[in-house]
Amino acid sequence: MSRIGKKPIPIKDVTVTKDGNLLKVKGKLGELQMEIHPNINVEITKEEILVTRPNDEKQNRALHGLTRSLINNMVVGVTEGFSKTLDIVGVGYRAEAKGNGILLTIGYSHPIFFIPPEGIKVEVVTPNQLKISGSDKELVGLVAAKIRSFRKPEPYKGKGIKYSNEVIIRKAGKTAGK
Repeated sequence: MSRIGKKPIPIKDVTVTKDGNLLKVKGKLGELQMEIHPNINVEITKEEILVTRPNDEKQNRALHGLTRSLINNMVVGVTEGFSKTLDIVGVGYRAEAKGNGILLTIGYSHPIFFIPPEGIKVEVVTPNQLKISGSDKELVGLVAAKIRSFRKPEPYKGKGIKYSNEVIIRKAGKTAGK
Protein backbone atom coordinates (compact mmCIF):
# COMPACT_ATOMS: atom_id res chain seq x y z
CA MET A 1 0.00 0.00 0.00
CA SER A 2 1.22 3.48 -0.82
CA ARG A 3 2.40 5.28 2.30
CA ILE A 4 1.74 8.68 0.78
CA GLY A 5 -1.53 7.71 -0.90
CA LYS A 6 -3.24 6.45 2.25
CA LYS A 7 -2.57 9.60 4.31
CA PRO A 8 -5.69 11.78 4.59
CA ILE A 9 -5.48 15.41 3.43
CA PRO A 10 -6.73 17.82 6.12
CA ILE A 11 -8.90 20.64 4.81
CA LYS A 12 -9.32 23.85 6.80
CA ASP A 13 -10.72 27.09 5.35
CA VAL A 14 -11.02 25.36 1.96
CA THR A 15 -14.04 24.43 -0.15
CA VAL A 16 -13.61 21.17 -2.09
CA THR A 17 -16.15 20.05 -4.68
CA LYS A 18 -16.14 17.04 -6.97
CA ASP A 19 -18.12 17.01 -10.21
CA GLY A 20 -17.60 13.69 -11.98
CA ASN A 21 -13.82 13.42 -12.41
CA LEU A 22 -13.20 17.16 -11.93
CA LEU A 23 -12.00 18.22 -8.47
CA LYS A 24 -12.18 21.94 -7.57
CA VAL A 25 -10.43 23.45 -4.56
CA LYS A 26 -11.30 27.01 -3.55
CA GLY A 27 -9.50 29.01 -0.86
CA LYS A 28 -8.44 32.52 0.08
CA LEU A 29 -5.68 32.65 -2.59
CA GLY A 30 -7.82 31.50 -5.50
CA GLU A 31 -9.31 28.41 -7.10
CA LEU A 32 -7.58 25.39 -8.65
CA GLN A 33 -9.05 22.42 -10.50
CA MET A 34 -7.74 19.06 -11.60
CA GLU A 35 -8.99 16.15 -13.68
CA ILE A 36 -8.80 12.92 -11.64
CA HIS A 37 -8.10 9.58 -13.32
CA PRO A 38 -11.28 7.44 -13.43
CA ASN A 39 -9.59 4.54 -11.58
CA ILE A 40 -8.84 6.64 -8.48
CA ASN A 41 -11.55 7.25 -5.88
CA VAL A 42 -11.65 10.52 -3.93
CA GLU A 43 -13.85 10.74 -0.84
CA ILE A 44 -14.52 14.18 0.63
CA THR A 45 -15.67 14.61 4.23
CA LYS A 46 -15.99 17.82 6.28
CA GLU A 47 -12.44 17.77 7.64
CA GLU A 48 -10.40 15.59 5.25
CA ILE A 49 -10.00 14.12 1.77
CA LEU A 50 -9.19 10.43 1.37
CA VAL A 51 -7.74 8.97 -1.85
CA THR A 52 -8.19 5.23 -2.52
CA ARG A 53 -7.53 2.85 -5.39
CA PRO A 54 -9.69 -0.08 -6.53
CA ASN A 55 -6.93 -2.71 -6.83
CA ASP A 56 -3.17 -3.26 -6.85
CA GLU A 57 -2.56 -3.00 -10.57
CA LYS A 58 0.69 -1.26 -11.46
CA GLN A 59 -0.97 1.82 -12.99
CA ASN A 60 -3.36 2.25 -10.05
CA ARG A 61 -0.49 1.97 -7.56
CA ALA A 62 1.42 4.65 -9.48
CA LEU A 63 -1.57 7.00 -9.67
CA HIS A 64 -2.55 6.57 -6.00
CA GLY A 65 0.29 8.52 -4.36
CA LEU A 66 0.57 10.94 -7.28
CA THR A 67 -3.10 11.93 -7.08
CA ARG A 68 -2.91 12.41 -3.31
CA SER A 69 0.19 14.62 -3.65
CA LEU A 70 -1.36 16.72 -6.39
CA ILE A 71 -4.55 17.27 -4.36
CA ASN A 72 -2.48 18.14 -1.28
CA ASN A 73 -0.49 20.68 -3.33
CA MET A 74 -3.77 22.23 -4.49
CA VAL A 75 -5.03 22.55 -0.89
CA VAL A 76 -1.72 24.03 0.33
CA GLY A 77 -1.58 26.33 -2.71
CA VAL A 78 -4.97 27.97 -2.14
CA THR A 79 -4.34 28.41 1.60
CA GLU A 80 -0.62 29.31 1.91
CA GLY A 81 0.69 29.54 -1.67
CA PHE A 82 4.09 28.62 -3.06
CA SER A 83 7.13 30.75 -3.82
CA LYS A 84 10.61 30.47 -5.30
CA THR A 85 13.43 32.97 -5.05
CA LEU A 86 15.92 33.60 -7.84
CA ASP A 87 19.28 35.39 -7.47
CA ILE A 88 20.82 37.31 -10.35
CA VAL A 89 24.63 37.17 -10.15
CA GLY A 90 26.94 39.19 -12.38
CA VAL A 91 28.33 42.67 -12.89
CA GLY A 92 25.61 44.85 -14.40
CA TYR A 93 23.00 42.07 -14.23
CA ARG A 94 19.73 43.31 -12.77
CA ALA A 95 15.95 43.14 -12.89
CA GLU A 96 13.35 45.87 -12.60
CA ALA A 97 9.57 45.87 -12.49
CA LYS A 98 7.92 47.44 -15.55
CA GLY A 99 4.14 47.51 -15.63
CA ASN A 100 2.80 43.96 -15.41
CA GLY A 101 6.17 42.30 -16.18
CA ILE A 102 9.87 42.46 -15.40
CA LEU A 103 12.78 43.80 -17.42
CA LEU A 104 15.94 41.67 -17.17
CA THR A 105 19.32 43.11 -18.10
CA ILE A 106 21.57 40.05 -18.09
CA GLY A 107 24.48 40.68 -20.41
CA TYR A 108 22.83 40.40 -23.81
CA SER A 109 22.75 43.21 -26.38
CA HIS A 110 19.09 43.73 -25.52
CA PRO A 111 17.07 43.59 -22.29
CA ILE A 112 14.54 40.78 -21.88
CA PHE A 113 10.95 41.71 -21.00
CA PHE A 114 9.08 38.84 -19.30
CA ILE A 115 5.34 38.88 -18.65
CA PRO A 116 4.29 36.20 -16.11
CA PRO A 117 1.20 34.07 -16.79
CA GLU A 118 -2.08 34.76 -15.03
CA GLY A 119 -2.07 33.66 -11.38
CA ILE A 120 1.69 34.16 -10.94
CA LYS A 121 3.19 37.18 -9.20
CA VAL A 122 6.83 38.10 -9.95
CA GLU A 123 8.21 40.62 -7.49
CA VAL A 124 11.60 42.35 -7.65
CA VAL A 125 12.85 42.21 -4.03
CA THR A 126 16.19 43.85 -4.86
CA PRO A 127 17.67 44.53 -8.31
CA ASN A 128 19.50 41.19 -7.93
CA GLN A 129 16.69 39.08 -6.46
CA LEU A 130 13.30 37.95 -7.78
CA LYS A 131 10.47 36.28 -5.86
CA ILE A 132 7.97 34.22 -7.84
CA SER A 133 4.77 33.31 -5.99
CA GLY A 134 1.39 31.81 -6.75
CA SER A 135 -1.11 29.14 -5.75
CA ASP A 136 -0.22 26.56 -8.45
CA LYS A 137 3.02 24.78 -7.48
CA GLU A 138 3.67 23.46 -10.98
CA LEU A 139 3.21 26.87 -12.61
CA VAL A 140 5.45 28.61 -10.04
CA GLY A 141 8.21 26.08 -10.80
CA LEU A 142 7.75 26.44 -14.56
CA VAL A 143 7.98 30.25 -14.44
CA ALA A 144 11.07 30.10 -12.21
CA ALA A 145 12.71 27.61 -14.59
CA LYS A 146 11.82 29.77 -17.60
CA ILE A 147 13.38 32.89 -16.06
CA ARG A 148 16.45 30.87 -15.03
CA SER A 149 16.79 29.57 -18.60
CA PHE A 150 17.39 33.10 -19.92
CA ARG A 151 20.92 32.98 -18.43
CA LYS A 152 21.83 29.77 -16.62
CA PRO A 153 24.66 30.06 -14.09
CA GLU A 154 28.05 29.21 -15.52
CA PRO A 155 30.63 27.19 -13.54
CA TYR A 156 33.66 29.49 -13.80
CA LYS A 157 32.50 32.79 -12.29
CA GLY A 158 28.98 31.74 -11.24
CA LYS A 159 27.36 34.47 -13.36
CA GLY A 160 23.73 34.01 -14.34
CA ILE A 161 20.32 33.47 -12.75
CA LYS A 162 20.16 30.79 -10.06
CA TYR A 163 17.76 29.57 -7.41
CA SER A 164 18.55 30.99 -3.95
CA ASN A 165 19.19 27.55 -2.47
CA GLU A 166 21.13 26.30 -5.53
CA VAL A 167 24.83 25.56 -5.12
CA ILE A 168 26.98 26.24 -8.18
CA ILE A 169 29.99 23.93 -8.28
CA ARG A 170 32.88 26.04 -9.46
CA LYS A 171 35.56 24.87 -11.88
CA ALA A 172 39.14 26.01 -11.84
CA GLY A 173 40.01 28.22 -14.77
CA LYS A 174 43.09 27.99 -16.95
CA THR A 175 46.30 28.42 -15.05
CA ALA A 176 48.81 30.93 -16.32
CA GLY A 177 52.08 29.68 -17.79
CA LYS A 178 55.24 29.30 -15.73
